[in-house]
Amino acid sequence: MLYKAFLNLLINEIASFENYNSSMKPELEKAEKLQSVLDKSIDKSKVFGTSFCIKYNEEIWRGSAGNIQNETQYFIASTTKLFVTAVILKLRLKGILNLDDKISKYLDDNLMRGLHVLKNVEYSADIRVCNLLAHTSGLPDYFQDKDSAGKSLEEKLKSGEDKYWTPKEAIMLSKSMTPLFKPDTKGKAHYSDTNFQLLGLIIERITGRSVEENFDEMIIRPLKLTNTYLYNQITDNRPVNFYYQKRELNIPKAMTSFKSDGGIVSNSSDMLVFIEAFFTGALFPKEYIKELEVWNRIFFPMQSGTGIHLFKLPWVFNPFGTIPDLIGHSGLSGALAYSCPEKNLYIAGTVNQVAYPDTSFKITIKLIQTILKK
Repeated sequence: MLYKAFLNLLINEIASFENYNSSMKPELEKAEKLQSVLDKSIDKSKVFGTSFCIKYNEEIWRGSAGNIQNETQYFIASTTKLFVTAVILKLRLKGILNLDDKISKYLDDNLMRGLHVLKNVEYSADIRVCNLLAHTSGLPDYFQDKDSAGKSLEEKLKSGEDKYWTPKEAIMLSKSMTPLFKPDTKGKAHYSDTNFQLLGLIIERITGRSVEENFDEMIIRPLKLTNTYLYNQITDNRPVNFYYQKRELNIPKAMTSFKSDGGIVSNSSDMLVFIEAFFTGALFPKEYIKELEVWNRIFFPMQSGTGIHLFKLPWVFNPFGTIPDLIGHSGLSGALAYSCPEKNLYIAGTVNQVAYPDTSFKITIKLIQTILKK
């Protein structure tokens, strides 16, 4: 039922937008059309503020609406995982790590013990680095999966309960849950923030430096991302608060705890620079990307590769192929960064709304339809 409802909703969104776009006065400039998409998204019910940047060929457009400005900093949530992927690939380039390495090579026995126990059989020693990146480890998600009391950490945070946790506490919470499948089960993937908490610990163990220092040294400073950093102080009020439905969600303790699975602050301009660098060889050899493109379904219409996601609309949504396949990542708040290298197209932005993150994809579709329209 949810699948069909989502299909119908998205089809109606695309159809209504195409009718709207074709009815606009020809003299209206493309930039005005793009800005109009953002302006119309602000309803002060689902979306209170939005910001997007697009690069198509050599043309760059920036826009914002509502309570977010072009340079406003916001939490990029799980789009942080692209930064982790980039660091792992840079470590691979340096010959320090291989994607096929068993994670037990880098993590201590106490942490590994009981990490993945399914039907009384322990599979912890079978998990490889690539399984964490691709969500094929079978590990439960400490954040979204339910605990023994039947409630998830996500639900607690959405209700306004703010709390700290360490990476090891996140792993311990995951250990109290049941894994979904054996590591590397063909055709199986389960999106799990636990995977990226583990990757953060691996990065720290290998380099002897914090995840924050690695982000700064390997990505942020080389790309001159002056508005990008890992959130680490609860008194830091630079990033705009999330919204959950109609109320602001102020959870600074949690935001300092996500770290490698969702703790980066940035803005749309910086994220546009990052997503282009990620796919064009500025951070690691461009040839690595093809190796990451082994897709498994995680949730419609998203597929998980190794450290990246594919947003691919089925034919029924996209009969004329006007929306290209997009590769990148998104977050629970509607923050996203995607690329279509074949069209030299890059897009980054947010709707900053935890309750309706899919709104960001609807806006993305409309913006891409507009910028590609001849």
